Amino acid sequence: MIYFDNAATSFPKPKEVSAAIIDYMNNVGASPGRSGHRLSIEAGRILYQCRENLAELFHVSDPLRIIFTSNATESINLTLRGFLRSGDQVITSSMEHNSVMRPLRELEKNGVQIKVIPCSVDGSLNPEDIEKAINKNTALIVLNHASNVTGTLLPIRKAGQIARKHNILFLVDAAQTAGAYPLDMEKDNIDLLAFTGHKSLFGPTGTGGLVIGENVEIHRILPLKTGGTGSRSESENHPDFLPDRYESGTPNIVGIAGLNAGVSYILKKGTKAIHQYEHNLCQILISGLKEITGVTVYGKEETGERASVVSFTIAGQSPSDIGLKLDENYAMMCRVGLHCAPAAHKTIGTFPVGTVRFSIGLFNTVEDIEKAIAAIRKMVRDHKNRKVKND
Repeated sequence: MIYFDNAATSFPKPKEVSAAIIDYMNNVGASPGRSGHRLSIEAGRILYQCRENLAELFHVSDPLRIIFTSNATESINLTLRGFLRSGDQVITSSMEHNSVMRPLRELEKNGVQIKVIPCSVDGSLNPEDIEKAINKNTALIVLNHASNVTGTLLPIRKAGQIARKHNILFLVDAAQTAGAYPLDMEKDNIDLLAFTGHKSLFGPTGTGGLVIGENVEIHRILPLKTGGTGSRSESENHPDFLPDRYESGTPNIVGIAGLNAGVSYILKKGTKAIHQYEHNLCQILISGLKEITGVTVYGKEETGERASVVSFTIAGQSPSDIGLKLDENYAMMCRVGLHCAPAAHKTIGTFPVGTVRFSIGLFNTVEDIEKAIAAIRKMVRDHKNRKVKND
């Protein structure tokens, strides 16, 4: 089996991840911050160590500014629903995932104004268009770091500079890049960073978080939920300090144990090395696909300006049929369709049918890529032969 669906969930995970999960289940098992016994203390140690590792990964000075959520979607909802008010304008791009677009459309019904900046057909964005869209009501800019459809990287550092210049908060959806591409909260001018654990951070599903930068006034962002935190138990009023303000209920500590192991693995490897490895595989794949007549590859041609996501179509064949053949005949796992990002597919001209998406991970090999190119070449040839026979 060859797995090319890492943009949805990375697979396989480093062996350290499952080992950490099993160790927690077998030897710890308790809730962090809810008791004073040794097992609760050990659970708390795992929780805080994961904050520290994530802080190192994203260059955050205070680990307590890292909030654990169930995924990037929850982190984005926490920010958008907690921060935006009726009359506020939010600026975003036409390449966003539904994790951004759907909560924004819900907020639009309650008076939030949305300005969608059109991207180019390759998914790229001119940061000057962001500045032109700013008005006196602009409260937030939200962009994905890399498209889950084309892999195209958006200019977040320049967008962040614009946001800082105009005293506007900047939220980055790093679902596709956290762990696989260098990120620096300060150098990239990011105020709020939403990440998910189950993709390039190698954690299990149900893990993720939100990094809240030093410039953010936390009292302006309402929590999505309130309740038990293990702190200030004498009060019926919810805590107003980090991270407790946004972390109600018993955390997914077994998942966080796995996430901690995944982030530790990345810190040892280095995000630059991971990106370079995936970049090289991506370059081989794109070059090979472009040599096949009838295959269209979407996104930036310069592979250095994209994440390791490659979307393509084959003339005369539907993406769903291609995906089925790849699975049944070649044991290749990929994702087809609209990838929960209809706005992005409208931008690149593949709506409503979508594309075939190969998303490369650290555990793919050159041999995997060569087999994929050979499989697509054979599928194109077989389709052409059938067409000639039928004619």
